[in-house]
Amino acid sequence: MKITRLTPDSNGLVDWPTLSSHKRAVMTVGVFDGMHKGHQAVIKRVVELAKQTDSLAVVMILDPRPALAHTYANEHEGMDVPKDYVDVQALSSVEQRIRVMRELGVDRVIVLRYTMAFAAKSFRFFLGQMVGKLGMRTLVLGQDAALGADRKGDIKAIAELCEATRVFELDVVDDLGPGYTWVPMHFEPKMPEGVGEPQDPREAMNKAELRAWTKKNNCRKVRVWSSTNARYLLSQGCVKAAAEILGRDHAVEGAVVHGEQRGREIGFPTANLAQVVEGYVPVDGVYAGWLIDLGPIDGDGNSGNGSADGHGAVNLAAPSDEMRMASGSPWRWPAAISIGTKPTYSDETGINERVIEPYCVTDDWLELYDHKVRVEFTEFLRGQVKFDSTDELKAALKDYADQTLEITGAK
Repeated sequence: MKITRLTPDSNGLVDWPTLSSHKRAVMTVGVFDGMHKGHQAVIKRVVELAKQTDSLAVVMILDPRPALAHTYANEHEGMDVPKDYVDVQALSSVEQRIRVMRELGVDRVIVLRYTMAFAAKSFRFFLGQMVGKLGMRTLVLGQDAALGADRKGDIKAIAELCEATRVFELDVVDDLGPGYTWVPMHFEPKMPEGVGEPQDPREAMNKAELRAWTKKNNCRKVRVWSSTNARYLLSQGCVKAAAEILGRDHAVEGAVVHGEQRGREIGFPTANLAQVVEGYVPVDGVYAGWLIDLGPIDGDGNSGNGSADGHGAVNLAAPSDEMRMASGSPWRWPAAISIGTKPTYSDETGINERVIEPYCVTDDWLELYDHKVRVEFTEFLRGQVKFDSTDELKAALKDYADQTLEITGAK
C-alpha cells in the first residue's frame, strides 16, 4: 500500500498525483477516526468494487478532523490548526487508521491536510478534481456523508451531480449498524464507582428516564456506530461497549519514558508512557488489556518496524506492526493498565500529572525505554484508589495482574 501526504496551497488548491496511467480508481473520503465498524463497511465496499472492476482501491483521509479545524479557526481568527497541535479528542492517529486500511486491502491512501482554504471549495469542484486528476470512476460513501463547503455535498446533492454529469458513479453503503443513540453535547470523563466493567448508563433507562436524561444533558442524536459514541463510552469507562463499536479493543500508542521507578521498587515495573500519546485516553482507572512493543524509536520519532513508510518502502530487517500485534506474538504481553495521578503517593511527591502505566504480567525482564508501544484496553477493573500503605498497593496490584491473566485468557 502506498501512502501520499498532500497539503493544499494558500488558495486551497491541491497538486494531485497521478495514481495510475492505466487504472481508474474506486474512492472514498472521510476522517475515519477510530476506524469503527461503519467506516470498515465503507472501506470494504471500496476494496470489493475495485477488485470487481480491476481498479485501485483508494481512501482519502482528511486530517485534522474538520470539526476540530473549524472550531480552531473560529477561535483563532480563521487560522489553520498548527501541524504540531495535539488532538486529544481523536480516537486514533492517522497512522493507526492506515494500519487498519492496510489490513482491509486498500491500495492507496491519500492523507490530505484539511485547511480553511480547502474547506471553502465546493463539493462540485472537489469531485471534479477527483474525477479529472485522480481518475475516480466510483465514489463510495456512507449514508450521512457530506462533502465541500458548508457540507452542502450530501448524498442527495452528490447523486444529482452524478446523474447530471455521468462521469462517475455513486455507491452508498448502509453503514448505519444498530441505529441511533443519544450522547450529551458536552461531556466530561466520569470515573465509574465500584468494581468491574460499568454498564452503559443509557442501557438501564426506560423511555421516560432516557427522555429526561437527554433533556437534562442537552443530548444530540448520533449513530451507535460513531466516533462520538465510542468516545463517550470510553470517557465513562465502558471499554467493552466501545470495542463493540470499533470491532476491536480501543488502544493508545506512545513512547516509553523514565518515570519515578516506584513500580520497579515494589516488584511491579511499569512501562510509563510519555504525556503525548496517539489515541483517546479513557477515563482514569485500572484496566485489563495488552501491551505490544512496536519497536525502538529512531531519531525522527518513528518506531523501527517493518511497516511501509510514506513512499511505500518497507524495512524488511524488522518485524512489522502487524506481526508484533498478532495474537501469540512474542512482542505482546497481557498488562494491567493504570491511568491516573497515582493518588497513593501524590501527597508525598507533589506530582499530580495524569499518566498511563501498563504493568506487563510476564516473568521476562522488559527493557522498553525509548520504544513505541501500543496499549489495548480490554476491560475496566476499578477506579483509582488511594491506598494507606505500599503493602496494600502491592496486594491490589497482584490482584489486578491475576484478573488480567483471567480476562485476557493468558492464565
